[in-house]
Amino acid sequence: MPQASMAGKGKISKRKCNEWFWGLGLVAPTIIGLIILNIIPIIQTFYMSFFKSGDFGKGNIFVGLDNYKKMFADTQVWSAVANTIKYTLIVVPVTIVLAMLLAVILNNKIKGRGIFRTIYFIPMVAAPAAVTMVWRWLYNSKFGLINYVLNKLGIASVNWTDDPNVAIYAIAIIAIWSTVGYSMVLLLAGLQEIPRDFYEAANIDGASLFKQFRKITLPLVSPTLFFVMVTSIIQAMQVFDVIYMMIDVTSPAYDKTVSLVYLFYNNLFKYSNKGYGSAIVMLLLAIIMVITVIQMKVQKKWVKYM
Repeated sequence: MPQASMAGKGKISKRKCNEWFWGLGLVAPTIIGLIILNIIPIIQTFYMSFFKSGDFGKGNIFVGLDNYKKMFADTQVWSAVANTIKYTLIVVPVTIVLAMLLAVILNNKIKGRGIFRTIYFIPMVAAPAAVTMVWRWLYNSKFGLINYVLNKLGIASVNWTDDPNVAIYAIAIIAIWSTVGYSMVLLLAGLQEIPRDFYEAANIDGASLFKQFRKITLPLVSPTLFFVMVTSIIQAMQVFDVIYMMIDVTSPAYDKTVSLVYLFYNNLFKYSNKGYGSAIVMLLLAIIMVITVIQMKVQKKWVKYM
């Protein structure tokens, strides 16, 4: 009898098997896509970083750690690291603060809030090339709209894309404008999950709006805020298209704006140096992984899960 009882316990029910089947079936497309589009390319890139391209870009020659030694001694690489981190430090905090502010405002019952939500989200679905072309016109030093307005106000024109001290901030403005709507929608979804009972109880106790925001809104929306922060940092660290379309390699601002992905693109496609470009990507991957691990550790201190 004990053996029969143990066999009965060890047997998986048909219902459980059916749940597992449907569960695996639903996540399979995501897992397969992750393996094909992410895991395999990472392994191939890591493997390629130990080689250099042969003459005329044909054939691969094993060079061991030479690409990494060259990379760590390359001042342009570290300049690109500094530019990428600086860009991230500008874009992510400003985007999150603006997105949070807009989400809180549009979470209230105001007239036309659906229209405002759509307007703020439109830049996210617009083609990056089209967005950049519009901003290139706005930033034009001779006939751009922004300089035209500045001149009308008695302010001298600014060379937005060629001034090494200004270009990185001009690019950051484009990124903030493009992504704030997406972050706002995510935070808005998080705000709508907060039970209204908490705010009603706070109003009865006489808590101010600021205190309600600090004691109720921020703690309860912190999981969504954490997700937005992690994904925004990863996205910002991989910046390429805006810089590529705004800053040419001959621009005086190139060294102050070139990102790691832009440097990877130049080495891979312009200079046909696949191994060195792969090493640069592996450096970027390592930086993103370190930052993400730190965020995962720190989030335990400030993220509150209901």
